[in-house]
Amino acid sequence: MTTAPLAARLDGLLFFPVTAYGPDGALDIDVFRRHVREGIDAGAAAVFACCGTGEFHALTPEEFRLCVAAAVQEAAGRVPVVAGAGYGTALAVRYARAAEEAGADGLLAMPPYLVVPSQRGLLDHYTALADATGLDLIVYQRDNAVLTPATAAELARHPRIVGLKDGVGDLDLMQRIVSAVRTAAPEEDFLYFNGLPTAELTSLAYRGIGVELYSSAAFCFAPEVALAFHRALAEGDDVTVRRLLDGFYRPLVELRDKGRGYAVSLVKAGVRLRGLDVGGVRPPLSDPEEEHVEELAALVERGRALLAGAAGEAAPKNAA
Repeated sequence: MTTAPLAARLDGLLFFPVTAYGPDGALDIDVFRRHVREGIDAGAAAVFACCGTGEFHALTPEEFRLCVAAAVQEAAGRVPVVAGAGYGTALAVRYARAAEEAGADGLLAMPPYLVVPSQRGLLDHYTALADATGLDLIVYQRDNAVLTPATAAELARHPRIVGLKDGVGDLDLMQRIVSAVRTAAPEEDFLYFNGLPTAELTSLAYRGIGVELYSSAAFCFAPEVALAFHRALAEGDDVTVRRLLDGFYRPLVELRDKGRGYAVSLVKAGVRLRGLDVGGVRPPLSDPEEEHVEELAALVERGRALLAGAAGEAAPKNAA
């Protein structure tokens, strides 16, 4: 297994696998393994197991440990595995230590459960979590866990807090955080992630403030589209970027917004459409309406057609 720091290994498309359940609702670890393996084989640069898309909130500690260990085994050192860790500080520390024991390379700190903490409380929480293991930690900013630039800068000084994933979408705040960290800790190689649902839609805006990494839920069920978009974005292929934004990602966001919890349940439906039965979501989430699943199937086909059309346009024409 590689000993390179986590921050140096997170460069590419980030895969957030769903968690597979059988017909009885129990964890299906074999299907989960296949899902992770196929994602890595398709070109994922990292696996973020048991995070938001993976229904961290719905997993027992035993299921969590099994999934993280399975992801580590399937990755086999080819790509890093980052595990979610959340709830209150005491439980988050237990999950973090379980992830470390299972062989994870890093942690994604989910927001604390229920309460709305102060900045001092957030600082104490994430510091305690980072101190609990030898794993590098990425803080997930969203909902009740929104940092001020000063708090972010203080966290960035911690030797094991290596990044911030933003699920808020306030570009003014993110620009001030980036500036504050750069000013207060210029020697730190601190990472920033666009963590909004369907992050591709806002990727151009985030790149404008220096945030280039993002999590791709679409990769779970349309990896060829997600990879083509990621490549076009990196290469400055504005034609392909706009084609996929207009024809695939904007309609996907509009579909996602038709139901509560669709940021997870619609992704699982997409994986099932691709031929891997990962089951439905666990309560309190609910599966999408059938008509919306049909819309998703049509949208994925449209995304593939957009790629085929782009490839046809790029191919040299036969001489007359």
